[in-house]
Amino acid sequence: MSYALYVGRELTAEGVGFLAGYGDEPSSHWLEIVPRQHHMAGTEIKVGMTPQARMPGVRSSIPQVGTTSRHLCVSYSQYLGAPSPLTNGGLNEHGVAVRDVWSPSHPRLVDMTPTDQRGPNYSDLARLVLQRCRTARQGVELIGRLIAEHGDSTYGGNSHLIADADEAWVVVEFAGGAGLWVAERLGSRSIRVSRPGYVSVVPADFAEREDYAGAAHLIEFAVDRGWYRRSDGPFDANVVYGDGRGRWDGVVWMEDELARRAAAPERLAFEDICWALRSERLTGDTAGYGQVVPLLPASELSQLRILWHAVVGPVAAPFAPVPLGVARVEPEFARHRYLTAGESSAFVGGDLADGDVVSSVPQAVEATRSAVAVHKRLLYLLAEHHEVFLPEVTPVWTALEGQSASRLASVLESARLLIEGGRLDLAEELLTRFSSDEMLRGLDLAEAMVASMEARARLLFGVRESTGWRGPEVIW
Repeated sequence: MSYALYVGRELTAEGVGFLAGYGDEPSSHWLEIVPRQHHMAGTEIKVGMTPQARMPGVRSSIPQVGTTSRHLCVSYSQYLGAPSPLTNGGLNEHGVAVRDVWSPSHPRLVDMTPTDQRGPNYSDLARLVLQRCRTARQGVELIGRLIAEHGDSTYGGNSHLIADADEAWVVVEFAGGAGLWVAERLGSRSIRVSRPGYVSVVPADFAEREDYAGAAHLIEFAVDRGWYRRSDGPFDANVVYGDGRGRWDGVVWMEDELARRAAAPERLAFEDICWALRSERLTGDTAGYGQVVPLLPASELSQLRILWHAVVGPVAAPFAPVPLGVARVEPEFARHRYLTAGESSAFVGGDLADGDVVSSVPQAVEATRSAVAVHKRLLYLLAEHHEVFLPEVTPVWTALEGQSASRLASVLESARLLIEGGRLDLAEELLTRFSSDEMLRGLDLAEAMVASMEARARLLFGVRESTGWRGPEVIW
């Protein structure tokens, strides 16, 4: 399902916009650095759904471009039968960030979706934007062109929130196999929350406007089927093609709260964006991880762009800074067997000759701590007894993030001087060491919290044996 938000640069204390969000998937998650790559002419990539997906499809091939951009992203191993690895987006070297968010299409579109649908799925589109785009607007144009040329594989409707330093776009891709999509521009004074992603009223002349885009037949398709008459008034894409609910309760609450804070003299700060993802009213067990991206100007050195990463839902994990110029991700934050689809039947030391399923996770990596597993334990402990433990944890994460942010400024300035002096190797080492230390600090702290909480919880409450979630009440 996922959750994303965008805040324009004129509303923030730092003078930069933010794109943030989390992914709602139950499978394993891991942070990846994908280098810039060059591809031979004629290279193709596989896209789409499989026949085993919840809404089945056929895998197909589309041409790869000559060069794909360096980017940071979170990958995960399973969602509704879509082929692994999957991603909801991240940040690329040009400062384009993207978040994928579910957007349920009208049942009549879901029902007409062919079972042999083909074309990029939601994860493919997010990945292709990161690989190929230098601006948010290019991301919109790319999605529209890919759908027109290759089709769209859906699980019932989807959206993407794509942003750069100057603007953001909400792009909604509708189910049905008819190539229907629509996009709305957000500017430097915009606040938008997606859960689900939505676009409401679309002007009749959207094709000639700078602030909207969409399939050429977006409105005519509905007119031809009697789903919309021009005499009905403005065309509301959410009513005609979506779930018809507009802004959900959680969206209304968060957009209003962010607008209230933005109206204060100090405006919105980085801490407010972290809070918007951490709020226990919105973030529970379903949140697989968190991301906050400051949308720095196009002139910024690519190595110094930052993705703040939370290993699990930010209720139970701090955001740690990961510059795009790091050389590696520590093994604790790489892919582990914990919650990875298919690993329950595999052996790390299996023998293919004997018919064993062999794990795809290296033994040495599996021997390290799984950051996801540690933070998930913390989540379950603090949620089970949230009245006692949640007030302890949240201030700690906020303080840790504040320390990281204050240290980050001097590290980035030092790295900038090294890069400008031609010492890219030293800049990479500095950024990698700093980011690794900050991420491991959060993991060490989480382990200490788990040990303390478990001991106290067993003494005070025992161990509940009934199944089912216990935690703070959430809006959605």
